[in-house]
Amino acid sequence: MSEVSPENQFPTDVESDWKPPAPPVMQRPPRPVAQTPPVEPPTQLDPVLGSASQGMGSRPANAKSPPNPILGRPLPAGVAVAPPQVPVPVPDPVAPPRMPPPTPAAARPPVSPPVPTPAAPPFAPPARPTAAGWIPVAPATPAGLTLRQLVQEAYDKGYSDIHLGVGEVPRFRDRGQMLLTNYPVTTTEMFYGWLRESLPENQIRQFEECLELDTAIQYEGLVRCRVNCFVSLLGPAMVMRLIPLKILTLEQLRAPEVLKRIAEEPKGLVLVTGPTGSGKSTTLAAMVDYINSNFPKHIISIEDPIEFVHQSKKSMVRQREVGIHTLEFANALKASLREDPDIILIGEMRDRETVDIALKAGQTGHLVFGTLHTNSAVRTIERLLGIYKPEEQEPMRLQLAETLVAIIAQTLVRTTDGKRAAAYEIMRNTDAIRDYIKRGAVDEIEELIADGSYEGMCTMNQSLFRLYQEGRITEEVCLEAAPRRNEMDQWLRGRI
Repeated sequence: MSEVSPENQFPTDVESDWKPPAPPVMQRPPRPVAQTPPVEPPTQLDPVLGSASQGMGSRPANAKSPPNPILGRPLPAGVAVAPPQVPVPVPDPVAPPRMPPPTPAAARPPVSPPVPTPAAPPFAPPARPTAAGWIPVAPATPAGLTLRQLVQEAYDKGYSDIHLGVGEVPRFRDRGQMLLTNYPVTTTEMFYGWLRESLPENQIRQFEECLELDTAIQYEGLVRCRVNCFVSLLGPAMVMRLIPLKILTLEQLRAPEVLKRIAEEPKGLVLVTGPTGSGKSTTLAAMVDYINSNFPKHIISIEDPIEFVHQSKKSMVRQREVGIHTLEFANALKASLREDPDIILIGEMRDRETVDIALKAGQTGHLVFGTLHTNSAVRTIERLLGIYKPEEQEPMRLQLAETLVAIIAQTLVRTTDGKRAAAYEIMRNTDAIRDYIKRGAVDEIEELIADGSYEGMCTMNQSLFRLYQEGRITEEVCLEAAPRRNEMDQWLRGRI
């Protein structure tokens, strides 16, 4: 035997009888049958009999089955064929149970009468779709606490507001502070029951579509309520402001006498300003009632909604509510100029169009009353001029100086007797103040107000200090409400 060269690691067939082993044949499972049949019908293996059938004929029982093909080629010699599949035995069907023979009638036990099925609960009304989702409709009358009971309690205890909302406990506002009640948490059914108790169906639909509603409710012989409905994170809610049916006079409010002289002006613009809940509507209603009781005038009011209801006395009073008696605030204000009014009451100076019409009405011989949410006379003038563009402010400053009659800014403070009193800042449009407005020196007007006591003018600090001297408010309340705390602190210490 010759040596094995590096190029040939194994001996050749000539030099040795050794032959390389045949590679093992891997047996693979048959491939799934294709959907499209081949040209020749396939050979199918009968799993039960172990015989193959080709086409519609069958092979004889003693015929040998051909070996299983692997990749389309016959198995080589010496390779075993896979055993045939063994059929799985199928159990015999279970026979149905035999029924016992019927019992004779004499041996049957007595049959008890059928128990009546309890009545189904009443049908729950469907939910109403809204912009915020589906809100279930509550029954018309809620069980338990009613809205009138809450209003009655607030009226008897002298509360000013009622706060209601889904997921919250009802609360009252007493002299500026929120009071928690012991009533249960408000549910959606309770809230919509209160709405149906007090509002018509069309206003409820309006609230669900717009998610906001401003309206008023009057309980005859009790009180009138200004209502605002809205939707918050927890669900629908509303706030009710209690408005007395009886309008207090200026004397009962202990208001300054200068307010009567302002109400007697023949024409011009009178503004009553202050933050929300400062008593603007009460003061304005007292001034209108003073005119109504003493002068033969024609008074038209445009409000959203109507708060204090006036009965015609010496004057004729006609009140219009936006959404009920007119569709648009500006349209009603324009139309009022053609309705032969002497006095026009505007609920709020909302935008430029409202200010334009109010100034025009004041210049054409009408006395116009309006409100703004400002806290001083100087800020009110700046607010009105700020509505216009810089190039328009010069002519509007001249127009405002000629039309303005007075600005009454007020706030409410807690008194020592457990009530509240109004503190005023009153500015009358004298010749000096008119000249300051024309020249644009608005910031210097406050000094003229402080020195104009002869004209009935006063600053907010002067009004608060007067209440303190009368013993109606404490030193802490006086300092808290003062717009100029340093000046008020010096007055209280006697340094000025």
